[in-house]
Amino acid sequence: MTEYGPAEFQQALGVSQETMQRLEAYRQLLAEWSERINLIGPKELDLFWSRHALDSAQLLKFAPEAKRWVDLGAGAGFPGLVLACFLADRPGASVHLVEATGKKARFLQAVADDLHLPAKVFNVRIEAFGVGEGPYEVVTARALAPLNRLIPYAKPILDRGAIGLFPKGANLDAELAAATDVLIGGAYRADVLESLSDPRGRIVRISKAA
Repeated sequence: MTEYGPAEFQQALGVSQETMQRLEAYRQLLAEWSERINLIGPKELDLFWSRHALDSAQLLKFAPEAKRWVDLGAGAGFPGLVLACFLADRPGASVHLVEATGKKARFLQAVADDLHLPAKVFNVRIEAFGVGEGPYEVVTARALAPLNRLIPYAKPILDRGAIGLFPKGANLDAELAAATDVLIGGAYRADVLESLSDPRGRIVRISKAA
């Protein structure tokens, strides 16, 4: 496999130098903190640009005008912190990061503070977050739960007009089949979009049916 690093990432997405600097600083903080707390393994860190950053950043092309995002179960910051790195120069933009684990929430806050990102961290369970400080334009989550659990988590936010953008892997068909009940007889619409970062992956867009 050809080496995929920051130069390839920048070229593929047309990323500004300022955004690249923020992403590289985030990657360095992620490496440092991962030695102390369980955020991401060394092998996954090697895939920062080709997998994690690309997987996260591609969501922006599906909602290019959106300024208010919320990331449920933000973990190590994918996609929330990556999105915040891109949106840092956009007036009025904000990304809210919901993370129940205290250590991970402290990491997210440290990155947001160090890099002056338009991000706000909520160290609460998703069920307690509810509608948060909405309304939001986009709700997202990566590697949090299958769709049949994810949609109920996001429901309060979706019902206030947000769209859901959820990166998914090769087992998406099974997830969609299992989520028939929570798509509530047509209350929500699920569109399957192609992923830039993984030929087997897809982005599921959830919106309220007209």
